[in-house]
Amino acid sequence: MVISNPTRKILVISPPWEGCIHDYALMKELFPPDQDWFSAFRVMADSGYQGLQKEYRCKEVLLPHKKKGGKQLDDAQKMENQELARERIRVEHSIGGMKRYRILTDRLRMHDFSFYDDVLEVCAGLWNFKLTM
Repeated sequence: MVISNPTRKILVISPPWEGCIHDYALMKELFPPDQDWFSAFRVMADSGYQGLQKEYRCKEVLLPHKKKGGKQLDDAQKMENQELARERIRVEHSIGGMKRYRILTDRLRMHDFSFYDDVLEVCAGLWNFKLTM
């Protein structure tokens, strides 16, 4: 999980997890909902974070609309999703910026998750440093 701001600076990287874990379940483990984490922030997330607005106090929560019951989205919902995607693309750019460092995109044969976590943090730091230049 990566949290970044509108200037594409990476603020938080979750530690690596072995196996599969749902995005929202990971968020609830790292940021317990009973604490006031995001009350001063406008939060944009992808559709993997459904329920965020119910469990967390946020200034504003922006989630894309999902199709329900096999029904199609109407034109207004599609337009809202497009506008949200235009804003969220900056987060995707920050993730892509980290992946410029090939150690994250090539297959790693390391079994030490603490070292992999260090590699993630170094790549995020290099990306943030590049943004300041």
